[in-house]
Amino acid sequence: MYNVKSMYADDFIDDSEILCSLEYAQNHKDDRALIESILEKAAQCRGLTHREASVLLACEDDELNEKMYALAKKLKQRIYGNRIVFFAPLYLSNYCINSCTYCPYHVKNKHIFRKKLTQDEVRAEVIALQDMGHKRLALEAGEDPVNNPLEYILECIDTIYSVKHKNGAIRRVNVNIAATTVENYKRLKNSGIGTYILFQETYNKKNYEELHPAGPKSDYCYHTEAMDRAQQGGIDDVGLGVLFGLSTYAYELCGLLMHAEHLEAVFGVGPHTISVPRLCPADDIDVDEFSNALPDKIWQKIVAIIRLAVPYTGMIVSTRESEANRRAALELGISQISGASSTSVGGYVTPEDAEHNTAQFDRSDTRTLDEVADWLIQMGYIPSFCTACYREGRTGDRFMPLAKSGAIQNCCQPNAIMTLKEYLVDYASPETQEHGNALIEKELLNIPNAKVRKITIENLKKIEDGMRDFRF
Repeated sequence: MYNVKSMYADDFIDDSEILCSLEYAQNHKDDRALIESILEKAAQCRGLTHREASVLLACEDDELNEKMYALAKKLKQRIYGNRIVFFAPLYLSNYCINSCTYCPYHVKNKHIFRKKLTQDEVRAEVIALQDMGHKRLALEAGEDPVNNPLEYILECIDTIYSVKHKNGAIRRVNVNIAATTVENYKRLKNSGIGTYILFQETYNKKNYEELHPAGPKSDYCYHTEAMDRAQQGGIDDVGLGVLFGLSTYAYELCGLLMHAEHLEAVFGVGPHTISVPRLCPADDIDVDEFSNALPDKIWQKIVAIIRLAVPYTGMIVSTRESEANRRAALELGISQISGASSTSVGGYVTPEDAEHNTAQFDRSDTRTLDEVADWLIQMGYIPSFCTACYREGRTGDRFMPLAKSGAIQNCCQPNAIMTLKEYLVDYASPETQEHGNALIEKELLNIPNAKVRKITIENLKKIEDGMRDFRF
């Protein structure tokens, strides 16, 4: 029985509720008055229910869909402005004891090269990332209690934060590791992590169990309830996501939004981020074996609908997607992207070769960070390396009211400008410096508070003189 406040996965992600919502959506996909009323609700930044979002997804009216896309862009601008936050994944180990049929790290894959970084190798990877200009990382590791125990993850976090190379520093470490216990989430929180990220992969329980035939990840409910335990462990910034292509996209979107509603109902804090990855080719994985491939246009529509349904959340797209798709997604709601990513263990220092391939998936966007930063700048976006909210304690229920009201821009606009200036001075090519400095001059005028604008201008001069890490 569907119960948004239940602590049991089968209740707050109720299969019958999803199926009823999808049937309702199909029955009302041509109801123009209903669809327009849903868009009017979304325009007030009130969010949408999973059922309302399902109606928008089913809508086939081109005029209404274009109105939907325009509204998604408007809401993103209202809450997040034109800032795009950068991050990079850091793969620590591809040892894994699970049997996920869509992931090359699965335990039965005997020809993939297995690797686990030593602490010296972690330092080297971090220096390589700092030398690009990155300030924010997302740690990735397979589930293996022998090779990748939590103690190893915690040691890596300590190492990452300790590395200061030239003007480089990693200021926020997000963590994407397997579901664990409340006690272990407390330990992760105490280590100073930012967001805890865990993709559901698929909310369709039957499909989930078929795709995870063995290993600890095969327990659907334990995996789905992980965010509740993370919240109980004190981690109030959590990141959701599904791997589109494992089940039907309409089912996944409905389940994803039900999960967001559950977190909001129980903890008063919805997801800090939502990711929208799609199944990609990888070692030992034939994507043609999966029958739920998601076309670009539908994927882009899902991005827009999530922005309308959960307007406050940060939305993430990785280098799985092409430059063209990333450009389209930025217009529809994406606020965070990865740049110059490696999906290999040790790949920033030593690019993988055919014999020692440790990559989790193939990348579509292989540009350098400087190329992606300049691309954003020339489209009018501010590449942001900001980590201020996490370090100023603006997380969880302290962050959400600011995000929902749009007041977060009072901090984010100057912080984005100052971190961009750091990047331009320390790492950017001359061409990117020229474009970026011109953008900064323009964007300073968009800081509404005159006092904040004055301080920002003073700090920009200090950055040019060699000082670093200013924030509001």
